[in-house]
Amino acid sequence: MAGFKYRMQSILNIRYQLEEQAKMEFGRAQMRLMEEEEKLTILKNRKEAYLEEGRQMRSDALHVNELKDNRHAMLIMDEMIEAQEKQVVQAAQVVEAARLKLQEAMQERKMHERLKEKAFEQFVKEENAAEGKAVDELTSYTYGQRGKEE
Repeated sequence: MAGFKYRMQSILNIRYQLEEQAKMEFGRAQMRLMEEEEKLTILKNRKEAYLEEGRQMRSDALHVNELKDNRHAMLIMDEMIEAQEKQVVQAAQVVEAARLKLQEAMQERKMHERLKEKAFEQFVKEENAAEGKAVDELTSYTYGQRGKEE
């Protein structure tokens, strides 16, 4: 029995590599999204601290300049939070694109694996048929030799 050699194995190997690359890109995109979300959380916490500081100032003696500074800091934080939310949305879009690319790479790899399995099944059928034919020929030859001897 001859060994099975899939003629499109190099293509399947490339599909494996492309899938691995897509997994790496997806992982990097997810890490970036997590970083951007963490930055957003930090900014929101800073804004909350400014709000608390403003509440504290209002309950104590009123210092107009400190209140103005606090209000200005909160406005800046609002702008920074808005900008960071846009970064989070962009990072989420990159993650989604990477996910779709990974899904496509996995589908193509699976398709080539199915083709390889079908080629192997065909190979096994052909080998079994050839083996059966060889057994039949051997049986016929053996039977023919017995007939000549008698």
